[in-house]
Amino acid sequence: MTINNSRPGTSGTAQPNTELSPGDIQGVIDRILAKESAAEAKTAGGNAPRGRAQALSDDAGRSSHDGDQEDLADRHALRRVAGLSTELEDVTEVEYRQLRLERVVLAGLWSEGTAAEAENSLQELAALAETAGSEVLDGIIQRRLKPDPGTFLGSGKAQELKDIVMATGADTVIVDSELAPSQRRGLEDIVKVKVIDRTALILDIFAQHAKSREGKAQVELAQLEYLLPRLRGWGESMSRQAGGQVGSASAGMGSRGPGETKIELDRRKIRTRMAKLRREIAGMKPARETKRANRQRNEVPSVAIAGYTNAGKSSLLNRLTDAGVLVENALFATLDPTIRKAQTEDGIGYTLADTVGFVRSLPTQLVEAFRSTLEEVADADLILHVVDASHPDPEGQIAAVRSVLTDVDARRIPEIIVLNKADAADPFVLERLRQKERRHVVVSARTGQGMDQLLQAISDGIPRPGVDMHLLVPYDRGDIVSRLHSSDTEILSLEHSEAGTRLHVMVREGLAAELEFFATDE
Repeated sequence: MTINNSRPGTSGTAQPNTELSPGDIQGVIDRILAKESAAEAKTAGGNAPRGRAQALSDDAGRSSHDGDQEDLADRHALRRVAGLSTELEDVTEVEYRQLRLERVVLAGLWSEGTAAEAENSLQELAALAETAGSEVLDGIIQRRLKPDPGTFLGSGKAQELKDIVMATGADTVIVDSELAPSQRRGLEDIVKVKVIDRTALILDIFAQHAKSREGKAQVELAQLEYLLPRLRGWGESMSRQAGGQVGSASAGMGSRGPGETKIELDRRKIRTRMAKLRREIAGMKPARETKRANRQRNEVPSVAIAGYTNAGKSSLLNRLTDAGVLVENALFATLDPTIRKAQTEDGIGYTLADTVGFVRSLPTQLVEAFRSTLEEVADADLILHVVDASHPDPEGQIAAVRSVLTDVDARRIPEIIVLNKADAADPFVLERLRQKERRHVVVSARTGQGMDQLLQAISDGIPRPGVDMHLLVPYDRGDIVSRLHSSDTEILSLEHSEAGTRLHVMVREGLAAELEFFATDE
C-alpha cells in the first residue's frame, strides 16, 4: 500500500511515495477506529465534558417565567460545534498543523488562603475562558509568596509552563491575576505563545455581551484604559516622523524637533477616543437621571438585584415580574440594567432593577466605566444580594460583592441575602450561611421555592407611607378617592356616609400636603 504525501490543492511536481509495512497500516487503522469509538461513546453518554468548569453547572436552570428567550437564540445563532474535526494524527498523512480556535492553558498563583480557595479561583477562570469561547486544556497553580517581577511565575516554572503548552498544543496562556506589561512580555518570551491576564479576559467577555449603546461605550472605554499603558512598539513603531525642515517638510518655527513616534501617535489617538467616549457616556446620563428623578418625585420605592455573576439574578427577576430577561448558564450573560415595575400584596408599588454581575478582582476600569450603571444600586432603597448557595465558596462571593458595593457607596443601603439555587445546594452549606447572615431568604428561582417569603421580605423592607390621615372626601371629588387607590397609598379603612367618603389612609409626605384640605380629626 502506498500513501501520497502531497498536500491538498497542490499540483505540478510529483511527491515521493512512502511504502508502509502491514504493521504500520494496521496501526493507522487501529487509531482511526479508536477515535471513532471514543466519539460514539461521548455522543451516546450525553454527559457534559469532564473538564467542565466548576462555576458553570450542567443544568441550564430556565423555567417558564423566563419567556421565549429570543435574545439567547440570537446569541447562539453562530456557535462552534466540537467533535467535527477531520484532522488525522498520523504524520504520514498530514504534514502541517491545522489552525485552531483558541485553546488555552491556565496559570494561577497561590500566595494566600487555602489550596481549595486557589483551586476555586482557577475553576472560575476556566468558566470565564469557556464563556469567552475558548477551550481549556490544562491548568497549573504555583505556591509562591509574591509574583516574580519579571515573569510572574519565575523562570523555572515558566519553562515548565512552556512544556505543558507544547505538549497540549495550546496557543494561549491565561493568568489568574492582572499582569504588569513587563511580566506579560517576559512570560511570552519564554512560553512563545500569546499571554493574557484575567482583566483582559473579563473585558473580552464584556465586549461580546454588551448590547446597548451605553453598554458598548462603557466597555470600549474600559478596554482603552486597560490598553493605554500596555502599548508596545518596535521597528517602525519607534521611528519618528520628520519635524521642522527635515525631509522637505518646511513648517517653519515652532515645528522643528525629533517628531512623533508611531507609538506616541497611537497613544494620542487612544486618549482622544477615550475623551470622546466619556463625553458620550456623560451625555447619556441625564436621560437615566430624569427617569430616576421621576420615581423619586413620586416616591416610588426601588429594589436593586445585585450579586455575583451567574448567581441567578436575571432568573429571579423573571420569576418575580415575568420580565423575559436573557438567561444563560454563563458568566456575565447580561450587562445592561433592566428595570421592571412590581407591587406588594397590599398594593404598594416598587421597581425591581437587575444590575451587572460582580466577580472577584473586578477590573477597576470596569467599575469606573460602569459607575453610571451601578448608580441604580447606590440609589436603591433595598438591595437583594443574590448568592449562589450551590457554589463551592459562597462566602467568597458575598465578600467580593460587598467590596464592590463599598466602592460605589452602597453599603449603607439595607440588604437582604437571597440564597438562590436551594434545590441544588448542600443543606449543611445552607444552614451555615443562614447562621452567618441575619437577614436572609432561601429561594430557588428555577422551582419557585421560597418566593412567597422573598416577596414578604421585600414588602417589609421597602419604605412605606408614613403619614397617618383621616379624610372626608365629598362625593363630587371622586378623583381624590381614585388617587388614593394608587400604588403609593395604604387604605386602612373606607366607608360611605351622608357627607361623603370617609377614609383612614397612610400616605407619603408629598401627597399629605395635597390632602390636608380633606383632613378630619377622627
